[in-house]
Amino acid sequence: MKWNRFTLKTKTEAEDIVICTLAEVGIEGVEIQDKQPLTDEDKAQMFVDIMPEGPADDGIAYLNFYLEEDADTEAILKDVKEALEDLRSFVDIGEATITESQTEDKDWINNWKQYFHQFYVDDILIVPSWEEVKAEDKDKMILHIDPGTAFGTGMHETTQLVIRQLKKFVKPGMEILDVGTGSGILGIVALKLGAGHVVGTDLDPCAVPAVSENKEANQIEEKSFDMMIGNIIDDKEVQDQVGYEKYDIVTANILADVLVPLTPVIVAQMKKGAYYITSGILDVKEDVVVKAVKDAGLTLVEVTHQGEWVSVTARKD
Repeated sequence: MKWNRFTLKTKTEAEDIVICTLAEVGIEGVEIQDKQPLTDEDKAQMFVDIMPEGPADDGIAYLNFYLEEDADTEAILKDVKEALEDLRSFVDIGEATITESQTEDKDWINNWKQYFHQFYVDDILIVPSWEEVKAEDKDKMILHIDPGTAFGTGMHETTQLVIRQLKKFVKPGMEILDVGTGSGILGIVALKLGAGHVVGTDLDPCAVPAVSENKEANQIEEKSFDMMIGNIIDDKEVQDQVGYEKYDIVTANILADVLVPLTPVIVAQMKKGAYYITSGILDVKEDVVVKAVKDAGLTLVEVTHQGEWVSVTARKD
């Protein structure tokens, strides 16, 4: 079978959120082509004494995704373009033009699974649906997250940064608000750590079945995790549904360009003494988010790093 290959031109700094947006409309595997320099960690994994100089980073990324020859490409591309236009209102994604070509038969949907296996975030074990939990791990805290559903799996540094902050601050019975819920991994972690109830918000309706599937896989009670679809930044109806001054912790693993307008709004949802845990922040945008939380009247508690990513935690006093 031949496959249709589609190449989306975007910006390197928007790669992650564009890939997540593609996942939201059902595109599960994406190849990245960019000119970002290798990190020291990347270089350490390559057994080469001297690395050749690569081309200068031009800030442009090309994301390739594949559709079967008999797929309804017109309908899928329509969904992709609509999702990208929605995203454009929050993030600079560059041209976001899409070109088409053709390639030979590959199992694009399943081949990537060989690269995703169960792994730890500190003492929390995250297991995909196609792997069994080993006998020696059955007494660990285990999350069953299927990367094929949507959004985050926990493998990305931004998600791990938030998980580590949740481990520090979640106490039994807490009310949690997760903005940009995606697969629901952060809400599920919070509940497993003892939180009493989670409310998740997302822009994409695909988050509802994604969260539902992962709740079921983790034996999370239906009533303990509610999902709402809508833009909490500027939709008063969503803000009213979510509620005011009722959350002990708010998590937002998004991007800096979204966190800046979100932060002054979300303060109203937080109780006095509540924690605001943000991530999805490239290190070059750290100061921007720190300024946003301070400008919103929050007290900076901690800034943590993993690779080039940053998490900013603040408190409402």
